[in-house]
Amino acid sequence: MRRRKALFVTLFSLPLAGFVACSAPNEAKKAPVGDGATEAKAPVKKTAAAPAVTRALKVKSYPKARVSDHTDDYHGTQVSDPFRWLEDSDSDETKAWIAGQNEVTNDYLVQIDERSRIKKRLTALWNYERYGTPWKRGGRYFMSKNDGLQNQSVLYWSDRLDGDLKVMIDPNTLSDDGTVALNGVSVSDDGKYLAYGVSASGSDWQEWHVREIETGKDLDDHLKWIKFSSASWAPDSKGFFYGRFDSPAAGKELESVNYYQKLYYHKVGTSQDQDVLVYQDKKNKEWQFGADVTDDGKYVIIDVSVGTDRRNMVYWAPLNKDGKPGKVTRLIDKLEAKYVFVGNQDSVFWFRTDHESPRGKLIAIDIKKPDPSGWKTVIPESEDTLRSVSVVGERLIVNTMHDAHSRITVHDLDGKRLSTLKLPGIGTAGGFQGKPGDSETFYSFRSFTQPSTTYRYDTATAHSAIHKKPSVDIDPALYEVKQVFYKSKDGTKIPMFIVHRKGIELDGTHPTYLYAYGGFNVSLTPSFSVADMVWLEMGGIYAQPNLRGGGEYGESWHEAGTKLNKQNVFDDFVAAGEYLVAEGYTQKKKLAIGGRSNGGLLVGATITQHPEMFAAALPGVGVMDMLRFHKFTIGWAWVSDYGSSDNPEEFKALRAYSPLHNFKPDTEYPATMVFTADHDDRVVPLHSFKFAAELQHSHKGENPVLIRIETKAGHGAGKPTSKRIEQWADLWGFLVANLDMKIGDLEKSPTVPPEH
Repeated sequence: MRRRKALFVTLFSLPLAGFVACSAPNEAKKAPVGDGATEAKAPVKKTAAAPAVTRALKVKSYPKARVSDHTDDYHGTQVSDPFRWLEDSDSDETKAWIAGQNEVTNDYLVQIDERSRIKKRLTALWNYERYGTPWKRGGRYFMSKNDGLQNQSVLYWSDRLDGDLKVMIDPNTLSDDGTVALNGVSVSDDGKYLAYGVSASGSDWQEWHVREIETGKDLDDHLKWIKFSSASWAPDSKGFFYGRFDSPAAGKELESVNYYQKLYYHKVGTSQDQDVLVYQDKKNKEWQFGADVTDDGKYVIIDVSVGTDRRNMVYWAPLNKDGKPGKVTRLIDKLEAKYVFVGNQDSVFWFRTDHESPRGKLIAIDIKKPDPSGWKTVIPESEDTLRSVSVVGERLIVNTMHDAHSRITVHDLDGKRLSTLKLPGIGTAGGFQGKPGDSETFYSFRSFTQPSTTYRYDTATAHSAIHKKPSVDIDPALYEVKQVFYKSKDGTKIPMFIVHRKGIELDGTHPTYLYAYGGFNVSLTPSFSVADMVWLEMGGIYAQPNLRGGGEYGESWHEAGTKLNKQNVFDDFVAAGEYLVAEGYTQKKKLAIGGRSNGGLLVGATITQHPEMFAAALPGVGVMDMLRFHKFTIGWAWVSDYGSSDNPEEFKALRAYSPLHNFKPDTEYPATMVFTADHDDRVVPLHSFKFAAELQHSHKGENPVLIRIETKAGHGAGKPTSKRIEQWADLWGFLVANLDMKIGDLEKSPTVPPEH
């Protein structure tokens, strides 16, 4: 699969609790358990509300938060914002509030005796060797590896697939505490240079450097003020294309709104101020540009996008002998559909698109005859959702999604299906990078109960073989994975994965963690999580529904959970909880919900609409102020999914569910621990600050309502292993205390030795 612009402007934070080297799901050993889907029984029955069960843990008085009389006028409607002052993170008043909140939260958490045992088990289970999916460039192989508890995975290279690994770059040496992360790499076509990006403390801002692969030495190249961009090398390997913003005002790097991205060409060995401006648009501040050089080195494809809008435009330019582009031509200049460049044969370009095909198809466009009437369908739309297409070894490798899990088929260049790649079970497959002349490619497969295994695929023989398989101190045979379908409020059928110990009795006694996302065309597929495995060992059930707003069933599924339809997402989530209760998996006083980023919004909106439905909630780095989200950093980019309060009709919809604006005074809310980070420059922490302050102000009852504010951390990507373990020990400890869980001796949980 070709690497296009890394547009991580979406709110997406990796699903599931713990990330394995990034976030890896798993494969089931032997035949997957419960690999058939089951239909939910009749309509879900409503049950009476039950109070949350809490232990006698003391909560200090919450820090005093000043309630101001600030109001805003939205199209004639006055809306109060009593904690607006918390938007100023540098003020003494805000700093005092943060310090007070962390003191209260820490004081509460240290009272949870089980927390230390949970942390010990997390640490032990996380400590296993794991590899990323290899890729080949310039005759060399590259892959990441983590020895177990390394804060950051290390990038290695070798001249042979099974040769000795040489360290390419070790991010753990870039800081004392592992808070500097490697978040972008690109190898030149001749295998001589590595361009790599790093970020500090979880920020989205990247700084890029160039390293000689053979010597391991960095050149003087140093590029700054880069976000949401990859590097695409010119065919002569003397330079690369990348996107950047103008430098923000000093001291406002984490707050300034990011507009007017520009596309540049950087020549190796020169300073950034000598970079050549390739493309910009002074009239459209929200447009963003990514470059992709074709494998034959003849063209550069320019992806033109607007925030998180799935739709994009496509331009192209011929590349001169010196690697610099000629005249830019607009191939697709309307925002009408999604187009992802896949590859080309001379002037014929292949694109994966949802144009007139909500679940996706592969088309061919001859740039010499670009009129849409001449476009040809290579692989038509099917009942499954098309996720990616790769051109490797004169084959098209097609990755589709069937009911939120992977299917892989192999086709010739005319689109004829040649074979189906047999996967180990219900899970998620990814990778398949390569070039048309390659005879091999690599992919990973993971599921809920086993971490990512990497495979080598021979394009000539269609044979797959395991390349690296990790050994983890768990026995997948102890667990059952099933997929059910339940009905939402409007009758829509929603799929949900449920994972638990085999042989449990559906008597409503099991603590259950319900996790979802529901937005930005993001699909939650099976994925391995160390933290979730510990939750299962503790006797918990893990449930993951695929809500509308995601991409599991194509663009129509996505649109059904956006803008004026956003309430569908919350209804789908609530219906998932009702199903779990009605079917005997759990009961309300044992049911917790969680979500991060857009999923944090999901949790916030759900507990304000249905405070009686859940015993505990873990909203993380969430978008909580739906009337002002677009005024900070990259928040404007999410208007494509949410709409904007600047629009009168969309304002009404946003006001109706905005978590910050829908608390009811003197109401008992679930035990809640909001969590955020001081360096989150994607969903700025003011969302969580204001939400927590309003929650504490409105809440009446014994349930703890806390906020955990992490330092030197961001939205989630690149978080050190040590910080992940600390965070999940806190979150699981909080649920243990508030779901009245008896977790026993985790060190003696039924497991098998690593060599099993």
